[in-house]
Amino acid sequence: MMLSFFDQFMSPTYMGIPLIALAIILPWILYPTPTSRWINNRLLTIQGWFINRLSQQIFLPINQGGHKWAALFTSLMIFLITLNMLGLLPYTFTPTTQLSLNMAFAVPLWLATVIIGMRNQPTAALGHLLPEGTPTPLIPVLIVIETISLFIRPLALGVRLTANLTAGHLLIQLIATAALVLLPMMPAVAILTATVLLLLTLLEVAVAMIQAYVFVLLLSLYLQENV
Repeated sequence: MMLSFFDQFMSPTYMGIPLIALAIILPWILYPTPTSRWINNRLLTIQGWFINRLSQQIFLPINQGGHKWAALFTSLMIFLITLNMLGLLPYTFTPTTQLSLNMAFAVPLWLATVIIGMRNQPTAALGHLLPEGTPTPLIPVLIVIETISLFIRPLALGVRLTANLTAGHLLIQLIATAALVLLPMMPAVAILTATVLLLLTLLEVAVAMIQAYVFVLLLSLYLQENV
């Protein structure tokens, strides 16, 4: 029984071919293609407004040099939101519940911010490893601690996204199973459980959007330290 709960996180295959690539490519097909017309339809207008507000919110505290990352970070956020939201549909697979995929996003982008900091302002980048005013005996210990915390950042990014989505999907499946089992025995309790399931699903929709936002927001904060 316990294994069946985790079957939803297994990468689906068809005739031995993994379908995770299809699950990653599919979200881009769902978005309408922007046009060069002055007046667009409502869907394109809402999409443009959402992207503009998103970019302004993320890159407001970052100086002008970091704004060249706007297209990359905004695309990544929209991509993660779409993957997370599609994963809440029945009989679908959520690629962002795979730690390997999330780490593939987190590690290169985090490493790029670190390399940019080391190339443009190496003194300031290395200065983050030692807070100002540190007592002399604590300098070696703090340098080791800050170095470890620096290398833990991409792991924290990937694990946070994976753990939140995995926990939400498991909780939804557990409550749905409980409602189905209780329906013939205690209909009133089953209806109450189904109501809780509906509220939890709405919460998971919010979590799917918030976790994508937090993922990109933390990357922008790492970029702000190094630009």
